[in-house]
Amino acid sequence: MTAIDDRAVDRARTRRPARATVGAYVSLTKPKLVELLLVTTLPAMMIAAGGWPGTGLVVATLVGGMLAAGAANTINCWYDRDIDRLMSRTRDRPIPSGVIAPRNALWFGVLLAWVSLVLLGLFTTPLATALAAGAVLAYSVVYTMVLKRRTHHNTVFGGLPGAAPVLIGWAAVTGSLDWPALVFFAIVFCWQMPHFWALASRFRFDYFRAGVPMLSVVAGPVSVGRQSVAWAWGTLAASLLMAPVTPLLGWTTGVAALGLGAWYVAESHAWLNRIKAGVPDRPMKLFSVSITYMTLLSVAIVLDVLV
Repeated sequence: MTAIDDRAVDRARTRRPARATVGAYVSLTKPKLVELLLVTTLPAMMIAAGGWPGTGLVVATLVGGMLAAGAANTINCWYDRDIDRLMSRTRDRPIPSGVIAPRNALWFGVLLAWVSLVLLGLFTTPLATALAAGAVLAYSVVYTMVLKRRTHHNTVFGGLPGAAPVLIGWAAVTGSLDWPALVFFAIVFCWQMPHFWALASRFRFDYFRAGVPMLSVVAGPVSVGRQSVAWAWGTLAASLLMAPVTPLLGWTTGVAALGLGAWYVAESHAWLNRIKAGVPDRPMKLFSVSITYMTLLSVAIVLDVLV
């Protein structure tokens, strides 16, 4: 990895306003990504509880999950600081831009992980705490340090910790796992592939420049589009199982799963057709649809449980 002069970074930090420094540390956690992950935690908790799980438990689980995800993302930023400097999308992150010293970022990530596990351990269940610890290790170590730079299958493995908030939320309420949790996990897992491959396709040249073998780098655009279509269909198939396996869910979730899933599939096909036609493929349109899909499906599940 490219070495960064920590002493120069420290001198630069002393000249920065405290608010800017705090903001830089927050950005290491990738708050937008954390927010998207937590969108699935509350619906899972509400299904498990058959209603509102209790404000204290919800707050502890969401905050603990937020800190765990932030820890994994921070360690990811620390380890990837060399390739982040080569990519236009990431070169302005706090470490490659010299705002935060690498060692400080690493300690910050470790601290976040420790606090998250203490919080989950005190106020939730042992299983939820163990799942959170496993997700942090899977993303920050196995995905980031082992697989990301070695295989294009990294995204598929990275989808496992990415879908873990569903299981953590369920386990926080029940102390166990059940079929509805696994079905919801399957939805989030399948959903991530078109979601991230669209983003990776938008920045394929960045990944190529950094030497990261994302699918969009090692495979042709048509292959990426076809695999995205297949995973979008998998997302729809899994989402249609939510209502049948969960007595608390009814027509709201069923209609949302069918309509939103069909939209997701249609947009993935549209992306593939644009690729085949040789016109601007606009992968970020599929990316935007994917975010709306997951947000609205989670809202539908919450409404079904409440009503």
